[in-house]
Amino acid sequence: MHRQKRTPFLRHAYLCRLGVLLLLLVGASALQAQEGFKTETSSGVSNIRIAVADFKPASADPQTSAFKHTFDSTLFADLSNAGIFDIVSKSLLPQSTPGAPAEMSIQQWANAPTSAAMVAFGNFSVQGNRITCNGFLFDAKNIQYPQVLAKQYNEDASDDAARQIAHRFADEIIFRLSGGSQGIAESKIFYVKLTGADKEIWQMDYDGANQHPLTHLGTISISPRISPDNSRLAFSSLGRDGFQIRMFSLVLNRMVNFSSAGGTNLSPAWSPNGKDIAFSSSRSGDPEIWISDTNGGSSRRVTSFRGPDVSPVFNPRSGSQIAWISGRTNLPQLYVMDTDGSNVQRMTDGGYATSPSWSPNGQFLTFAWDRKYGPGAPGGQDIYVMEIATKRWIQLTHDGGRCDFPSWSPDGRHIVYANSPDGRATHMKIMTMLADGTQKHELTGAGADMPNWSWK
Repeated sequence: MHRQKRTPFLRHAYLCRLGVLLLLLVGASALQAQEGFKTETSSGVSNIRIAVADFKPASADPQTSAFKHTFDSTLFADLSNAGIFDIVSKSLLPQSTPGAPAEMSIQQWANAPTSAAMVAFGNFSVQGNRITCNGFLFDAKNIQYPQVLAKQYNEDASDDAARQIAHRFADEIIFRLSGGSQGIAESKIFYVKLTGADKEIWQMDYDGANQHPLTHLGTISISPRISPDNSRLAFSSLGRDGFQIRMFSLVLNRMVNFSSAGGTNLSPAWSPNGKDIAFSSSRSGDPEIWISDTNGGSSRRVTSFRGPDVSPVFNPRSGSQIAWISGRTNLPQLYVMDTDGSNVQRMTDGGYATSPSWSPNGQFLTFAWDRKYGPGAPGGQDIYVMEIATKRWIQLTHDGGRCDFPSWSPDGRHIVYANSPDGRATHMKIMTMLADGTQKHELTGAGADMPNWSWK
């Protein structure tokens, strides 16, 4: 009976999960208009209206107020950023603050002006330098059996712990209400940070918090790519032998070995099983796409054609395809091929394309593209999304300056990218947006570039 009463809501949640995927194709040829297809974030499926109450303080410890504020603001931001919710303004919430199920009068939250479908609430305390947090999720439309979720968290008291607890609770809510799709609140973004004359590899939380360096090499390091299990980071770094692939262990917090066979080696990319790395190498002359094991051994060349081949990325769903950028027909274009180099398909028909990233479901590519590249052309470098099967595309950024290096979030709902309003490389900052191009906002200040979102 409990399950039956939730069936309409679960069906709605499943539709909302579908609503954040890029699946609905409409219109004629992609190259006739930017509206070649729509993202389903704009397809008419309504978001879930959720009220997020500030948690009730449950102790008199002086640290409670500050850490609870961090928790409250982080939880609210995480759910606001999720892309599947209509967040009720806090000015419309009931004045009473429930801290436990027995204190919740769910009808108040279901009625106008709150009109919530779901309510997140709970209590938060600090005792003995430990945070204890109890979080609840109620279905406001199910008066008889409202409880959907109950979680308890207990961590050493710190501001970062309060943030991480909020991230975990937000991801639990998103998982329950999106039909089983994982949230991204605990995911990380790796990027290049300009520090004086050098470029080091940095890491931050998905929302731009906790920005800190990983490498201290005192040189130019670019193109960070995190492994599927989040244990190692591959990137390219300038040394006495030019640019070479380097490897940083996040487990050991230090550099580990990756063999080099000469030439310039750039833009590493992990296979979804974590056993192979594709990269661009000039060891045989022209830059070509190569694949090696994760130590740099057992290398094999995949492409062999006049003109540079760079920026490979594996299809994360199948692992059997690689998208990359090739200059074999003069200006760089986007291509797709099988991992053995066969079945080559050109995806773009002109302009200047760079920096592909594959969606988690393997159906879409996002990339940077100056479609009207050339002397006197009124074009610009923007972020696009293309459906592989049809080559239909949409443009996500417009008139915002130079945009480059898009990277898909692990849930497929968001894209992170680099942007310079005036086109200057030193003014690059990292931005994020929903995968339909809405809700753009900054994650960093100037001097940040080449973001890569973790796989989970």
